[in-house]
Amino acid sequence: MTATEGPAGEGLAGDPWLDRWLPLIERHAAARPILELGCGGGRDSAILAAAGHRVVGIDRSVKAIEKARQRVPAGTFQCQDLRAPFPVGEAAAGVVIASLSLHYFPWAETEELVRRARRALMPGGLLLCRLNSTNDRHFGAVGHPAIEPNYYDVDGEPKRFFDRASVDRLFRDGWRMIECGEWVIDRYDHPKVAWEVVLHREG
Repeated sequence: MTATEGPAGEGLAGDPWLDRWLPLIERHAAARPILELGCGGGRDSAILAAAGHRVVGIDRSVKAIEKARQRVPAGTFQCQDLRAPFPVGEAAAGVVIASLSLHYFPWAETEELVRRARRALMPGGLLLCRLNSTNDRHFGAVGHPAIEPNYYDVDGEPKRFFDRASVDRLFRDGWRMIECGEWVIDRYDHPKVAWEVVLHREG
């Protein structure tokens, strides 16, 4: 993370990206929990809880989890690495949300996280995620030492950046894409460019 970007789920201004997806989330969540990967301080969790959903969030930051628990007392929040076992069983979640949290890992680990997110979803379940774009020049897409293609050491932290081909590659197996597009996020002190990807679990 850069000094101006902040932890996943936090920022400087509003970021109502989930609003347009709430009707679709409602149809898929039903009575099942929503698993939020990298919930940060509970910004999105609060929106989901206000819409009547049961949220299970995980994040590696102790401070973020404490804030999420304060913000959403009815939610279930666990401090852990995303690569540790998820706190829901297989096919248990109706929706998985991963906003700006899947791009910190080597490619093989990123693929495994996506496979595990798929297994956590019921058949036909919904995944909503946002990923750093290769056009995200304010937050590390250029000018940093490469670890892997489009994966850089950004001020001491590894960060991956996606073009459309790598988004398609990541979700090529077991998913049906509903929407994929680049959006500008205005919640930081510079515009941030990210892919917004919405998919159904197939099978």
